[in-house]
Amino acid sequence: MDMSSSIRILLIADTHLGFDLPFRPRVQRRRRGPDFFDNYERALQPALERKVDLVIHGGDVFFRSRIPMALVEMAMKPLIRVADNGVPVYIVPGNHERSRIPLQLWSTHPMIHIFDRPRTFLCTVGDTSIALSGFPFTRRIRDVFWELTEQTGYREVNTDLHFLCMHQIVEGAQVGRINYTFRSGPDIIRGKDIPGAFKAILAGHIHRGQILTHDIQNLPLAAPVIYPGSIERTSFAERNEEKGYVIVQFDNSAALGNQYEISFVPLPTRPMVKLTLEAEGWSAGDVERWLRARFSELHQDSVVQIQPLGSVSDQVLQSLSAPYLRSLAPSSMNVSMAFAYHRRRRLKV
Repeated sequence: MDMSSSIRILLIADTHLGFDLPFRPRVQRRRRGPDFFDNYERALQPALERKVDLVIHGGDVFFRSRIPMALVEMAMKPLIRVADNGVPVYIVPGNHERSRIPLQLWSTHPMIHIFDRPRTFLCTVGDTSIALSGFPFTRRIRDVFWELTEQTGYREVNTDLHFLCMHQIVEGAQVGRINYTFRSGPDIIRGKDIPGAFKAILAGHIHRGQILTHDIQNLPLAAPVIYPGSIERTSFAERNEEKGYVIVQFDNSAALGNQYEISFVPLPTRPMVKLTLEAEGWSAGDVERWLRARFSELHQDSVVQIQPLGSVSDQVLQSLSAPYLRSLAPSSMNVSMAFAYHRRRRLKV
């Protein structure tokens, strides 16, 4: 496809900036927070190089709603560079922001747009007019999806390309190692409710990158639902998932048809490894030898979770302190202990 005759959209979502990034850490150890920021910068590089025409963030910019202003400034610097470079940025507030983005100081930037309420933004790329409709994350979306979409005013807009931006679950989306499929519920949008006015739904909230084209009954959706997934693995349920972002490329003739290409661009991620410790009848020395052997077999940058199974003596449990595990593992690793729920205990290292 000729680059000069196409519209290129960079879709990123679920960056969860601030995850494991305390500003006043009580313990000096390797943190995973910089991994998220590194991939955030990598994902925005095409926009900084003006290889895309606009950027859409599908929500959950941050890992929680109440964050220090220093973190907001860190997150906004790359977006400001993108916007100052002439590439417009559109942001959907996600559930981790409690449906609002704490970006008041930057909301007046002419190239940064936030879906702080149901609304539609217009822009022009070359000779192509583009409309982006959207709304912030909404709980119990199933019964209000139609109303919120109507409130964006999308029906009143005559444009070449029209997209819906949101941070929600659409039926058929899958997550987890067992491919759990969202089918029905108050927080799940029915496939049949997707309006046909949009060329595509550009969405966040689902951490696995995927494209939905059919509903649960295998009937075609009126528009594809595109999830780029998260830029980093936020839990061990995602340990086998590739992470990245998406470039959606529409030919200028897409206004007359539905010609598009979707490219998933992978981002580097550290190995995540889950170790099962069956230490029934073991001494603390046995456990130490086992841990040293396992750590020596793993990549030095691994993110490791250890889960004891069966009956483990109190002596062994008491020995598995955070300082002790840090003394065994390479300083480049992240290690956590995940105990059975009945123990009500989880130890991060």
